[in-house]
Amino acid sequence: MAGGKETPRQKMIGMMYLVLTALLALQVQSAVMLKFKFIDDGLLEINGKTDVAANGTIKSIEKAVIDNKNQVKDQAILKESEQIRAKTKEMIAYLRDVRDKLVVATKNPKGATEYKDINADGEVANTMIGGTKKNGLGYPLKAKLNEYSTFIQKYVPSVVPLALDGKEDKRILNAKDQHTKEQKSKDFAELNFESTPLVAALATLSEKETEVLKYEAEALQIQAAKVGAQTVKFDKISAFASAESNTVAAGTKYKAELFLTASASGLNPKMTLNGGPLSVSPDGKGKVEFTARPGGFDKDGNAKASWTGTIRFNQGGRDTTFTVKVPYTITKPVMQIQSASVQALYFKCGNKLNVSVPALGAQYKPSFSASGATVMAGAKVGDVTLIPNSKEVTLNVSSAGNAIGSQTFQVRPIPKPDIQCWVGGRQVNEKQGTPGTAVRNMTLKAVPDAGFATFLPDDARYRVSRYEVTLVRGRRPALSPKTVSGPNVDNTDIVNNYREGDRIYVEVKEVQRQNFQGNVENVNVSKNFNIPLL
Repeated sequence: MAGGKETPRQKMIGMMYLVLTALLALQVQSAVMLKFKFIDDGLLEINGKTDVAANGTIKSIEKAVIDNKNQVKDQAILKESEQIRAKTKEMIAYLRDVRDKLVVATKNPKGATEYKDINADGEVANTMIGGTKKNGLGYPLKAKLNEYSTFIQKYVPSVVPLALDGKEDKRILNAKDQHTKEQKSKDFAELNFESTPLVAALATLSEKETEVLKYEAEALQIQAAKVGAQTVKFDKISAFASAESNTVAAGTKYKAELFLTASASGLNPKMTLNGGPLSVSPDGKGKVEFTARPGGFDKDGNAKASWTGTIRFNQGGRDTTFTVKVPYTITKPVMQIQSASVQALYFKCGNKLNVSVPALGAQYKPSFSASGATVMAGAKVGDVTLIPNSKEVTLNVSSAGNAIGSQTFQVRPIPKPDIQCWVGGRQVNEKQGTPGTAVRNMTLKAVPDAGFATFLPDDARYRVSRYEVTLVRGRRPALSPKTVSGPNVDNTDIVNNYREGDRIYVEVKEVQRQNFQGNVENVNVSKNFNIPLL
């Protein structure tokens, strides 16, 4: 009786509290707020049964006292137990009164179970906190709850105050999450009712009521043990599944717990997931975890799915099996592709892309394949280089063996470079001519297209590798043509032999491009210059 083990009802209450705590950590969306209402309704139902069980415990103590011949010490224990019961009823009544006032303050009739606005967080804050004056209902509620816990400490020394400020709550002080740590500056009312939807606030009050009844149950168990009374046991068992999320991205882990809402020591349940055996922990919980498989997405990128769990155990010599089917939604992961230009790729160039799938988080382990291009994986997660060899490329992305999606790109031809002739530090003027002495040092430059050079600078490296220079007088060459390798040439021979009115004829024979891998290829470019000498 007083060995410290929790009763099945207390385990059920603990489970509901864990679910409530988890929901409070989620972003408050309409579906989540509806779950708060379900939790609130469930807690109220459990609290009603727990309240009835407490009356049964009192009757058991009373019967044990009579069976023990009404000894004085036993009668004193019965009186104390009745005081515990009375004090608890008073506390429950106070909580229900706060609940009624909160329901009315949010423009609902007293006793309503359906609400005009399940959010109404502004009215909740005004009612429970009271603005800067802090004269809301949350402050006398804190005092009342802690007065009750102090009373119960006389019978259960290990109990802690029921209403804590952030700086007193070890769960907040010891939290690793920075956002949770930041709550330590808030008082009890702010911590529980600031920016809190109506249904969440009501669920919080129900949870406090649950804690009160839990404290009472612990105290009455100790009292009952003193007179040899027996604890009331649960006679109903059902299955429950608690998932971390009912929406999961394809390629990520789906996580949930499948367990009984009531159990007993010596009960060894066998569990399955979709027909296969499921590992069961010593505390009677089955750990559900599997990879969500993509497929059948609707226009919004969602796919409906479900998993089935069973729990089988022996009760009274007979096998009893509970089955639960849990629906969930698979969302199609959205790929985000970043690049200098993702509208089109350049032919035979190293087009660097970064493909991310935010929904997968740390589980994103991409692999790439493509049609119409060679694929090179980058050093960082999500980096990939495509080298197109056709007019269209389709990139396929998978993560941990699961297909994520595809993206098709058009392929642009490489724009040809502009060939420029420079002498004397400036570009030649074929119309006005150039002083003959200025052509001593001549350079031919292959200038890449500006957009191409901006997008893919490592692929836009050009040089004029071979050209021919001829001094022309009238219609005939004045000197034999000379072939130049590389962009630069010394025209001293032309300077020494030219006459005014002569021309230099330059014909480009070969242009080369060096790509991002350092490989050199010839570029088909035709260009010539006819430069009058002054």
